[in-house]
Amino acid sequence: MALGHKVSGLSLAMDQNKVAAVLQKPLPRNIKEMQSFLGFSSYYRNHIKDLAHITSGLYKLCSKDIVFEINNERRDAYERIKHELTNAPVLILPEFELPLKFYIDAACSPGLGAALHKRQIVDGEPREGVICYISRQLNDSEARYEEAQTECLCPVWDLEKLHHYI
Repeated sequence: MALGHKVSGLSLAMDQNKVAAVLQKPLPRNIKEMQSFLGFSSYYRNHIKDLAHITSGLYKLCSKDIVFEINNERRDAYERIKHELTNAPVLILPEFELPLKFYIDAACSPGLGAALHKRQIVDGEPREGVICYISRQLNDSEARYEEAQTECLCPVWDLEKLHHYI
């Protein structure tokens, strides 16, 4: 165990004891509790696909001029994050001699996302393993981009974030 992760060989898993403790907590009742939950889920962001998209409504709830009110959409987002935390993949470390696969997603509105995978052999069968997921919200000016501009922004941002793997 190291910093909330279970490290073994060529893999990195979430500490299930920490995840279980957070999952047992009730729905956040105030901004401080929501910020704590969002901080925890953000710590494991590399394990959760499209986390920025899922959490966008919950982050808005923590804004200054917003009344803290949990509606069905926010409750669903909270439950989805809990589900993703319990079903998150074990991340594998890259082997730079083998090819990497890079998936991008500019359609995870209102944001950008990517997944970096590597092909591996498990029990004699070829499979793809997740190295990491990344995602982010679009800023105000980017949110006004045409679809083609967003589609061009996505690989540029993704490659900037993941350049150390290339």
